[in-house]
Amino acid sequence: MSKPAVGFLGMGYYVPEKVLTNSDLEKMVDTSDEWIVERTGIRERHIAAPEQATSDLAFIAAQRALEDAGIKAEDLDLIVVGTESPDMKFPSVACILQDKLGASHAAAFDLAAGCSGFVYACGIASQTIFSGLYKHVLVVGAETLSRILNWQDRNTCILFGDGAGAAVLGPVEEGYGILSVDLGANGAGGQYLTMPAGGSRKPATHETVDAHEHCIHMVGKEVFKFAVKVMGHSALAALEKAGMGKEDIDLLIPHQANQRIIDSAAKRLKLSTDKIFVNLEKYANTSAASVPIALCQARDAGRLHKGENVVMVGFGAGLTYGSLVVKWQKDEEARA
Repeated sequence: MSKPAVGFLGMGYYVPEKVLTNSDLEKMVDTSDEWIVERTGIRERHIAAPEQATSDLAFIAAQRALEDAGIKAEDLDLIVVGTESPDMKFPSVACILQDKLGASHAAAFDLAAGCSGFVYACGIASQTIFSGLYKHVLVVGAETLSRILNWQDRNTCILFGDGAGAAVLGPVEEGYGILSVDLGANGAGGQYLTMPAGGSRKPATHETVDAHEHCIHMVGKEVFKFAVKVMGHSALAALEKAGMGKEDIDLLIPHQANQRIIDSAAKRLKLSTDKIFVNLEKYANTSAASVPIALCQARDAGRLHKGENVVMVGFGAGLTYGSLVVKWQKDEEARA
């Protein structure tokens, strides 16, 4: 008996209303719009309102994905949320989301793979459907990274934004959907992207708070080197598993971290700019939400067509990386 084809039945995203521009950041830290754009490609990012937590962003994105899929919350079998900025240590965002949605039959858990979170979650969730264990799985990437940034550190605070993206995975027409998954990690590099305090190794104290150790710490050069290496490597590995080559890519949806990293991946994959979807300029790095937000916006722009090969690739804290190869199952009408 062949395993069922699994694809994206519906998608949705949400970003907070508040926009923080590079000009705004110039008033906060020693930086400039020119410096940020030249090194990252970012011009603005969205910031959650004081009353918004990660589950609130995830809830709106999830509602939109369910509506797009024509699936009721009670028909969900599993909810997986990729996040590094949960509402609290526990319960998980996924369990909070399960309650908010009324998805009473769904199992739920969070997945911590940094900016690879959505790709990781899709890879794992798809296997539960391939195996016959579940039929409909909600996968969400959601972050309020603005809450874990040191706004005095110009090396990190300029890079990130808040948002959420969601997708409902389920059965699709044979020959379409997720064709292959490549997931990996380099734990030795984990030291280059951390939140040092708040866990069992270094519980919260006045000293850890004063030292901003509950914020993102990053050795940018090392993360950059890792990203440049693994983006192309992972995409090619996933393509090989699907029996394809780089010439078969119709659309690449990369993690939106840095324009120079995306350009490097494009060069390795020999892709022209018209085959890459980039929204980095307006949203910055939304970590686990990055790929699903970009996927939704590619859909809204009419960039997803039946039978085309879409490759999603991410990298992040861990250090982790992952790619999906998807043969898109339907023509998506532009919604912009």
